[in-house]
Amino acid sequence: MLTRKQHELICFINDRLDETGVSPSFEEMKEALDLKSKSGVHRLISALEERQFIRRLPNRARALEVLKMPERGSNTPTKTTAAPAANVRAMPEPANDVIEIPLHGRIAAGVPIEAFEGASMLAVPAALLGSGEHYALEVAGDSMVEAGILDGDYALIKRQEVARDGEIVVALIEDSEATLKFFRREGAMIRLDPANRAYDPQRYAPAQVRVQGKLAGILRRYD
Repeated sequence: MLTRKQHELICFINDRLDETGVSPSFEEMKEALDLKSKSGVHRLISALEERQFIRRLPNRARALEVLKMPERGSNTPTKTTAAPAANVRAMPEPANDVIEIPLHGRIAAGVPIEAFEGASMLAVPAALLGSGEHYALEVAGDSMVEAGILDGDYALIKRQEVARDGEIVVALIEDSEATLKFFRREGAMIRLDPANRAYDPQRYAPAQVRVQGKLAGILRRYD
């Protein structure tokens, strides 16, 4: 049996995957379930993993897969069964399921460095992308390692100009330097948070920062 919150969370995750193909962020889950902190989301995710309703996909930021769904007859805890085929998100076929997106140089996951436009393309499994326009940047630095983003990874970015607190974004600073960080608002300032205890947050006036997109996935090479 699932608790009410566990039931609400797996339904929210499954609906978001159906809509966009991308798992919601922990911040989005917290807001959707009206929880006070993301630690509550962590506990719910762990409980759903233990009951084999979801699994985390390796080597991808915040990626979740729904393995089965509870019955949706009510909002109360209910006996669960394997989901009928109509309720399970269809997984894309791996063969030939590749698209090309622009590769726009390197981006800092540390101290901001200059971002530059490139003419190359990167072949990406379509399963890593949802709807919308995407591009890729090669990660340089180690300030996002605790979010599973490593030096040399390719960050797959959904192009957009707005962001919610807690999302990982490409932030263009003073129209010259770009960095990959968690986006947060702090009073009248914008705070860009690393995911590495060795680095400090960066604070800027809103006029100094422009969001260039949010992280949709990570592609990693193994030599």
